[in-house]
Amino acid sequence: MGRPSEQVLSRVRIVETALDLLDEHGEGFGMRDLARELGVRPSALYNHVENKEDVFRGIREVIAGRVSTRELDHEPWDDALAAWARSYRDAFAAHPPTIALLAVMPFDPGSDVFASYDRIVGLLIAEGWSRAAALNILVAFESFILGSALDAAAAPDMMHARGRGDVPNFTAAYAERERRVAATGAAPADQAFEAGLELLLRGLRAEQREREAGARAAS
Repeated sequence: MGRPSEQVLSRVRIVETALDLLDEHGEGFGMRDLARELGVRPSALYNHVENKEDVFRGIREVIAGRVSTRELDHEPWDDALAAWARSYRDAFAAHPPTIALLAVMPFDPGSDVFASYDRIVGLLIAEGWSRAAALNILVAFESFILGSALDAAAAPDMMHARGRGDVPNFTAAYAERERRVAATGAAPADQAFEAGLELLLRGLRAEQREREAGARAAS
């Protein structure tokens, strides 16, 4: 028997093709569009996915699988969080339509994402934060990361005031940032992300030092 002329259909192939369609057309594509792109009948898709929502759940798993968690095993907690945040932002910024879609979509209870969440929360608990505080920190980081991913997808000159003279502080700041872009090659969105990430980490470091100083004083 000869080899099949088409690549074997699988959930992974369906989801990755759907991600391509999402990047190109947004979430308005249907299952028939997906089947057409794959060169199969729509009914063939349902051997591997339940419906379009299930396809989107699969896309979340694909994106989440591209977020590095390696540093959580061996780096200091703040360096590990920074590396995770950068990887998370890059994974979503590479596919802008996924940001608004997945940011509000309920998680499947069986999602692999929870394993990385568990590691982040565990890392923070080990550094002295309560369980509730650790979860709030995780969500705060996610909010910042996803917003930064959207910013990375925006036009670099989105905030250009176009020569307005009535906002001198803003226009001077914008011009200074442009000079920094020219000098360093760092895109405006990257500069803003790194500044925000450092502010978050600096606040956590200060909180940890204050907590440890209070514990020493009480002992």
